[in-house]
Amino acid sequence: MSQKTNLIPIKRVLISVSDKSGLASLAKSLQTFGAEIISTGGTKRVLEQEGVPVIDISLVTKNPEAFGGRMKTISFQIESALLFDREKDAQEAARLNIEPIDMVVCNLYPFERVKNKGADFDTLIENIDIGGPTMVRAAAKNFKYVAVVTDPQDYPAIVQELQENQGALSYETRFKLMRKAFHLTADYDAVIATTMDETAGYLSLRLSFDQARTLRYGENAHQQAFFLRQRHVPHSFYDLQALHGKELSYNNIVDLYAALDAVKDFERTACAIIKHSNPCGLAVGHDQRRVFEEAWFGDPVSAFGSVIAFNRPVSKKTVEFLHLDAQDKSQRKFVEVVAAPAFDEDALQYLFLHKNLRVVRFDPAHLQSPMEFRILAGAVLAQTSDNKLYEEKRWVTQRQTEISDDLLKFGLIAVRQLKSNAIAVVREKDGDFQLLGMGCGQPNRVNATHLALERCVQNLQSECNGAEECIRRELANALLISDAFFPFPDNVELAAQYGIKTIVQPGGSIRDKSVIGRCDELGLAMLFTGIRHFKH
Repeated sequence: MSQKTNLIPIKRVLISVSDKSGLASLAKSLQTFGAEIISTGGTKRVLEQEGVPVIDISLVTKNPEAFGGRMKTISFQIESALLFDREKDAQEAARLNIEPIDMVVCNLYPFERVKNKGADFDTLIENIDIGGPTMVRAAAKNFKYVAVVTDPQDYPAIVQELQENQGALSYETRFKLMRKAFHLTADYDAVIATTMDETAGYLSLRLSFDQARTLRYGENAHQQAFFLRQRHVPHSFYDLQALHGKELSYNNIVDLYAALDAVKDFERTACAIIKHSNPCGLAVGHDQRRVFEEAWFGDPVSAFGSVIAFNRPVSKKTVEFLHLDAQDKSQRKFVEVVAAPAFDEDALQYLFLHKNLRVVRFDPAHLQSPMEFRILAGAVLAQTSDNKLYEEKRWVTQRQTEISDDLLKFGLIAVRQLKSNAIAVVREKDGDFQLLGMGCGQPNRVNATHLALERCVQNLQSECNGAEECIRRELANALLISDAFFPFPDNVELAAQYGIKTIVQPGGSIRDKSVIGRCDELGLAMLFTGIRHFKH
């Protein structure tokens, strides 16, 4: 037989588990095919209550359980029964009276769960499993002859295969179970090691990822790319559901994350339009279609080929703004991806008119994370997430203006999403909030300010029919928000030239007095927030 079909009859099984869910059905199935079951302590009692005959492990080891249960399974007899090579070592095993064990069913003491409940140090130590990992690793090493089962979710599939193969498991299944077992012990030891470091006041980090998907290519066509899921997290961006369109590329995924991240913190309906990881459009309001239009208005040119995200289920009325069914193809708006937590059925059918448009379902609320990581060559940067918008709201100029807390919050979230140096100009329009213009990723702040203001003027040209008075009036009612302090008054002077009247910045420059003084001379209001929002 080939390796893939090499069946091993399961005649003798060792079961010792912390999580006993679903165990009875597996044990009864094994018993049906004549398997002898060896077990320990609490597991033995549960199986016997279910009417499953069990051999106490002490009859195999010739030793009692000892030291409050610390010693149960570790023994020459058990580890030998798992480890010996059934072909090369058969005679030696017989001479030593070692009977083979064909399957181990074992999950480990719940160290991480106990830790997350705030257990004290002594309790943590008692929840470090020793015998379990020893058995699991021994069985996994000898998977050619032994099956190792570590996850209750695998029980139904194993029962089904036992029934199909008259009590035997295939090589393919044993190999799959072996890989899972080594991941289990690796993750288990990683949690213990980092917890002990944490207890000592020392930070260490071990991250593990699997389920790798191969992408078409990376940022550029000559680069290979993969998409992996972090193990043991309840929510992962990896779990996004691609409902339609071409396969997501590396760049699509990066931009899609930025788009969903931009809308995740808004209570009202929000839409973000992303180009090269930056919001070129962002709006918040009550009517989703209007919010979409306002976000698009933020930079219609850059919106071409963009990635769009919503934080609410999407209606057909909203996506009809793309004009995908227009007879005149020049009226159709080309975008790469549309994402939302859900879509109305008729909205999906409308989006499906474009055969290549990627439609993705993912709830941006699942992107909340306490930590951020950046992998570097042989190193990792770790930081807490930037989830605090301001420390204070302090007017530092003679002039003060009336601005709503909601508009301020919107503007700070907008500038927080932009690559530094970043400037966002935001406004309130008919009760909605809109990113009117932005400048980002610039090596100096004056360039960022100039780009943001020029974008505003271009956007307002059509709305104001080119009337300069109208443009300046809109800019006078807008907020110009900087992600970091102004090192010189030049940004203030530039803003004043365009008609800006209110500036928001964190403060903290050694030249704050000079900057504030220039605002007073020009009649501008300046608000300090005390929090910087660099994004590199």
